[in-house]
Amino acid sequence: MNFKAMVIDMDGVLWHGDTPLPGLQTFFETLEANALAFVLATNNAMKIAEDYTAKLASFGVSVAPKNILTSSEAAASYIRHHFPGENSIYVMGESGLHRAIKAQGFEVLSAADIKAGAVATVVVGGLMREALNYDLLAMGSLLVQRGASFIATNYDSSFPSELGFLPGAGAVLSVVEKSSGVSPTVIGKPNTLMFEEALRRLATSPRDTAMLGDRLNTDIEGGKKAGMQTILVLSGVSTKEDVERSSLKPDYMFDDITALSQALKQRP
Repeated sequence: MNFKAMVIDMDGVLWHGDTPLPGLQTFFETLEANALAFVLATNNAMKIAEDYTAKLASFGVSVAPKNILTSSEAAASYIRHHFPGENSIYVMGESGLHRAIKAQGFEVLSAADIKAGAVATVVVGGLMREALNYDLLAMGSLLVQRGASFIATNYDSSFPSELGFLPGAGAVLSVVEKSSGVSPTVIGKPNTLMFEEALRRLATSPRDTAMLGDRLNTDIEGGKKAGMQTILVLSGVSTKEDVERSSLKPDYMFDDITALSQALKQRP
């Protein structure tokens, strides 16, 4: 393992829900001891970087917001650069996506706004739990049918929790895709935008950087597309059996971050 920096997924790698995985503090201590720069990159769009800084602090780990990249912030940045003339965006998501969109200077339109006659030419969505309702998805579908651009923060079908695997953004947003007949432009992993931004922050080349994650079809696939080394941990979604059945193979595979920490300590 001859990389100089890491892009690290969070859900399924560092924690399940609000429960930190064993060895979390030791893992970050090992990164520091090995002078490994890192960016934490997540497809979760319900939060922004500052939220994760607070969450990690509650686990006894200090990480600056500049070292955290969420798909909500990446999506908001994408919209700002690709739709510079827009002022109002229709948002299907939790507070993290709303805050990220507003931070880019956009007004957020709701289902009630659309019913009242407001028009949006960009629709962006992410995982919704508390905010999820029929009207929110229905108005988004109508806008897309009328020609609005459809952006998804990510399209993960599920995510790991303490209870098991729960429906992800892809499962929720498929309602809009199926009803409108339009597939979204997906910002998060395995697409390259997230990786390009992470590499820019790290100031490293892809070949000198490793992607660490728990999903073959997002973390590992995306890391390989970006030209990075890849590390799969088996503490989240993908299993050893999944790897054996797949043509997509990580460069390295460990049971969890505890085993990875031990391997990093043995690097020359």
